[in-house]
Amino acid sequence: MINAPPHPLPELQLAGRGTPRALRCRVLQSPLAGVSDRIFRALVRRWAPDALLFTEMVNATSLELGFGLQKVEELASEAGPIGVQLFDHRPAAMAEAARRAEAAGAFLVDINMGCPVKKIANKGGGSGLIRDPDLAARIVDTVAAAVAIPVTVKTRLSWCGAPDASAVGWCRQLESAGAQLLTLHGRTREQGFKGQADWGAIAAVKAALAIPVIANGDIHSPADALRCLELTGADGVMVGRGTMGAPWLVGQLDAALSGRPIPATPGPAEKLALAAEQLRALVAAKGDHGLLIARKHMGWTCTGFPGAPQLRHALMRAPTPDTALALLENAAAGLG
Repeated sequence: MINAPPHPLPELQLAGRGTPRALRCRVLQSPLAGVSDRIFRALVRRWAPDALLFTEMVNATSLELGFGLQKVEELASEAGPIGVQLFDHRPAAMAEAARRAEAAGAFLVDINMGCPVKKIANKGGGSGLIRDPDLAARIVDTVAAAVAIPVTVKTRLSWCGAPDASAVGWCRQLESAGAQLLTLHGRTREQGFKGQADWGAIAAVKAALAIPVIANGDIHSPADALRCLELTGADGVMVGRGTMGAPWLVGQLDAALSGRPIPATPGPAEKLALAAEQLRALVAAKGDHGLLIARKHMGWTCTGFPGAPQLRHALMRAPTPDTALALLENAAAGLG
């Protein structure tokens, strides 16, 4: 059994270039395309008020053309630290996007160099930058020079094959370019989300770098988080897909790493109420299109109780928000 740290973990200090930031929570919520919107972040906040959360990934070129502005501009209405994660292969566009994020109130700017999606990587963004480390370093340097808040990077071990020493060299180059914190997913781009995350490779990078390193990959429970930190020596963990349908997970991990009692996982009635609340919020923000977005969230949340598979099947086919809400209310009434 792996025990929680005996004392509260100190804050992680990031100097920035004039605007320092302190991370009070050692658990970060990963950006998730189509998931980690303002409504989802508000749910995560209930269990993790101090955690660093992120907007969905923002394309710097799209932002330059006037698209995706809402992802950045809505930060001003939210409590708690929120970072903006940017991706692109053009240093100047990334710098301008970073300035916009800073002006909107971003806690920090994170540069995505790990997204494995082909349409992003094949155009030189996301994990595609792993294949062009000189350009990657130039992007980090340019963005860091453009803003006063800290600039961080999220990446993977390598493009393909065994990472071995290449991960250390790659991450050292990002550190030298000006990254003040590195989040490392323990898989290669070739792996995507398959196979097992290589926590040993993360440990090697952590040992070689002076900046904080956040471990990412295969962390789905408090026990996973504690074991990951013990094996990697990392300064914290980032969770992504494990929070889909489970916005309480970040708070549970934070409690485990801080030595506090771990909040209970919501029961069936609480899950149904949460799904209904999220649906209402999405419809209020986006109209009937909110139902389409809510379907995936309801599918992830409505699990682990009798009748859940049948309920999910019906929810995916509900033609209106009112129909979906009635299904959730009837399921709650039937719990007895």
